[in-house]
Amino acid sequence: MPSFLDLGVPAPLAAVLAGDGKTEAFPIQQGTLPDSLAGRDLLGRGRTGSGKTLAFAIPLVARLTGATSRPQHPRGLVLAPTRELATQIAATVAPLAKAAGLRVTTVFGGVSQRPQEEALRRGVDIVVACPGRLEDLMKQGVVRLDEVRVTVLDEADHMADLGFLPGVTRILAATPQGGQRLLFSATLDNGIDVLARRFLSNAVSHEVDEASVPVGEMTHRVLEVADAESKKTLVNELASGAGRRILFTRTKHQAKKLAKVLTTAGIPAVDLHGNLGQNARERNLAAFSADPAEGGVRVLVATDVAARGVHVDDVDLVVHVDPPAEHKAYLHRSGRTARAGAAGTVVTVLLPEQRRDVKDLLRKAQITAAIEPVSAASPAVVELIGAKAAYVKPAPKPAAQQPARKKPASGASGSPRQGQRQGQPRQGQGQGQPRHTTGDVAAPAPAARRRRRRSSRPQGTPTTR
Repeated sequence: MPSFLDLGVPAPLAAVLAGDGKTEAFPIQQGTLPDSLAGRDLLGRGRTGSGKTLAFAIPLVARLTGATSRPQHPRGLVLAPTRELATQIAATVAPLAKAAGLRVTTVFGGVSQRPQEEALRRGVDIVVACPGRLEDLMKQGVVRLDEVRVTVLDEADHMADLGFLPGVTRILAATPQGGQRLLFSATLDNGIDVLARRFLSNAVSHEVDEASVPVGEMTHRVLEVADAESKKTLVNELASGAGRRILFTRTKHQAKKLAKVLTTAGIPAVDLHGNLGQNARERNLAAFSADPAEGGVRVLVATDVAARGVHVDDVDLVVHVDPPAEHKAYLHRSGRTARAGAAGTVVTVLLPEQRRDVKDLLRKAQITAAIEPVSAASPAVVELIGAKAAYVKPAPKPAAQQPARKKPASGASGSPRQGQRQGQPRQGQGQGQPRHTTGDVAAPAPAARRRRRRSSRPQGTPTTR
């Protein structure tokens, strides 16, 4: 493989990559860097985990080096479909930008807008954004795109799936016509081809691997269980292995519930779905990314919101707890493992009544895998799980706090209650009964209790014994 220096990457950026253990370029980087570093528009098609983030981060930083952006006028823009993906792109760009003296910020919803406004008003060189919040800030006059030199669209097909293309089109139209544009997408359907024809000029196309074929080191298994209870047991077993694993469910409620069930069973897990606030999402993703020996967790339970946004290395296993409805979702979920040339396994768990749908799903995804009837104790499952992680005792639930009892108000001090005349007895207190202002409140005598119950019972109400 050629080195980054061989491909024309500036020495300071190559040094940053070498410091991170990256000395040889992946195929998509080999194919695209000579053109993108020369300023050409580019259409890249590569699977997740193929190294495409660096394929656009390097030319983005290299071409902006040597100048400073004016406040509210960034010169580099990256659009991403999800907050998680935007955050991880920014994390990849940041070390390179720092070496080049450039400033980077993220712009997306779900968090306070004020810090984003302040960063833009101070001046940043590169903005990594989701379309919705960026358009809001454009309308408010907080940011202008008329000086953008390099624009990147990452996972454009997923933006189309989420309905973002009208906003993306408006954003691209606000950038200078002569600027460089780099578009990365797994497919060219759903209007992506129209977008490319409109905004890319004499674009060079690079396709590293087939759009419908996952990364090559991936093994696919399809495990059929007899019933829902057997499925629960199997999923718990699949989650118990020592390596990192992502379990995909169809709904937010299922993801939250399964993460709790696993944690209670001694398998620490975090969830990731659309109902979580941004701080919780970042906290859970950081826990999953961290080393388990340093407090990290090995299991992430997620909905499809994470299929595109989670780029974590060394995920050994992806489990489709609920098979997805579409083959593209299957490929995107599965792409969380076998990244950057590493090996990984994808397991689909199904019930007998789902057999036909799963067969159709795999056919459309061009995946060949035999359906294996199993139980949690089957030798095939035991071999698949491998070494198990140590049991982790769940943290005890915090004790529920009892509400503090109110002290009876003293008749000798304080202002009278609203609606009660000073000196008059309280409601429900008979004339002549002593008020207890300190110490324990004495219980009324049995006879008094009976009289009180009789007097408080509505007339005509039968007595139930």
